[in-house]
Amino acid sequence: MALIVQKYGGTSVGTAERIKNVARRVARFHAAGHQLVVVVSAMSGETNRLIALAKEVQASPDPRELDVMVSTGEQVTIGLLSMALMELGVKARSYTGAQVRILTDSSFTKARIVSIDESNVRADLDAGHVVVVAGFQGVDESGNITTLGRGGSDTTGVALAAALRADECQIYTDVDGVYTTDPRIVPEARRLTTITFEEMLEMASQGSKVLQIRSVEFAGKYKVKLRVLSSFEEDGQGTLITFEEDIKMEQPIISGIAFNRDEAKITVLGVPDRPGIAYQILGPIADAKIDVDMIIQNVGHDGMTDFSFTVNRNEFTRAMGILDGVRQQVGAREVVGDNRIAKVSVVGVGMRSHVGIASKMFRTLSEEGINIQMISTSEIKIAVVIDEKYLELAVRVLHKAFELDQISA
Repeated sequence: MALIVQKYGGTSVGTAERIKNVARRVARFHAAGHQLVVVVSAMSGETNRLIALAKEVQASPDPRELDVMVSTGEQVTIGLLSMALMELGVKARSYTGAQVRILTDSSFTKARIVSIDESNVRADLDAGHVVVVAGFQGVDESGNITTLGRGGSDTTGVALAAALRADECQIYTDVDGVYTTDPRIVPEARRLTTITFEEMLEMASQGSKVLQIRSVEFAGKYKVKLRVLSSFEEDGQGTLITFEEDIKMEQPIISGIAFNRDEAKITVLGVPDRPGIAYQILGPIADAKIDVDMIIQNVGHDGMTDFSFTVNRNEFTRAMGILDGVRQQVGAREVVGDNRIAKVSVVGVGMRSHVGIASKMFRTLSEEGINIQMISTSEIKIAVVIDEKYLELAVRVLHKAFELDQISA
C-alpha cells in the first residue's frame, strides 16, 4: 500500500463527465489499497472567466479581493469530485487550502507556501477517506485567502506530497509525459521514461510547459518523486521525474530540446565601460519587477561597451520605456530592441561527462544558415537566442542531430 498524491489539471476536470472519469480512476487506486490525496484545479476556463468578471467591476482588481474570488473555482471542483466519489461508494472529504491549513505569506495572487499542517488530512486518510484538496490556494497568518499564482495547483500537490512524505506525486494533465521536444513541431519526438529533476528544471525554465517551474523546484528540494501522466489514458506509465542516482541505465547525453517564443532582446549601445554600469542598467529593471534572463556585456573599446539582455516579450515595451530614462543617466548612445526572437536550448545531464556538445549544436545551426545572437550555458544546458522565424527549423535539426528520435520510450 502506498500513499499517493494525485493532481488533476483544469482540462482533466473540465466537465461533469470528466470529473466522473477522474473519480473512477481514483476509486480504482483506492480499491487497490492505496491512500489517496487528490489535488484539483478549477474547471478549464473558470479562472480566466472569474478574472475577466473581476475586471468588469474594477479595472485593476484589488489583489486581496481577487484571491477571494478566483479561489472559488477550485472549491467547486473539490465538491463535485467528492460527490462523484461518494456516488461510487468511496468515502471522500473535501478541503479548501484554509481547511488544510496551507499557510502562506501575504503576497496576494502570488503567495509562497510557508508550512502545511497535514494532521487533519492524515487522520482522514487513516479513517479510509480519499481526501480531495483545492489546489492553487492557501491562507495567511491573518486568515486571508491567498492564491499561489497561475499553475499553483502543481505546487499544492507537490507541497502536500512533501508534507505527507508520499511515495509519489502524480501530475495528471492532457499529455502523457515529458517529451524530447514538442511533438507538434517534431512528430518523431519521444516520450521519456525518466528524467532527472535537474533536467526537468532546465526544461521548464527554458520554455517547456509540461510542469510549472515552482513545483519542480519544490519537488527537488523536498525529494518528492514526480510522475507526469495523461488523465485520458488508462494504463500509461508517463514520465518519472526523479534523482540522477535512481536512474540505473546510462542516460543519453541530451534528454531534450526546449524552446521559448516569449522572448525579447534589448541592447544598450555605447555604454561607458566602468564599474557598476551593469547595476545602473539592470537596477531600474529589477525595481520594476521585470525578470531578466540572458545577459551579455561585450568587450570594451575606447572606454565604451554594449550591454544586451533578454526579458519576457510581454515586458518588452515597459522595459524599453524604463531604459529610455536610464540611457540619459548613464550616458549611453542608444537603446535598441527586438521582440521577434526565440530561445532554443539543449538539455542533458550527460553534458557533464561529454565534450563537443556546444560545437555540435553550433555547427548544426550554422549548416542551416541560422545565426546565433546570444549564448547562455549551465552545467547541463546550452541555450541560444535566434531569430524567431527559424525556431521550428532549429528545433527539428537539433532534435535529429542529437538523435533524440532514437531514444526508446
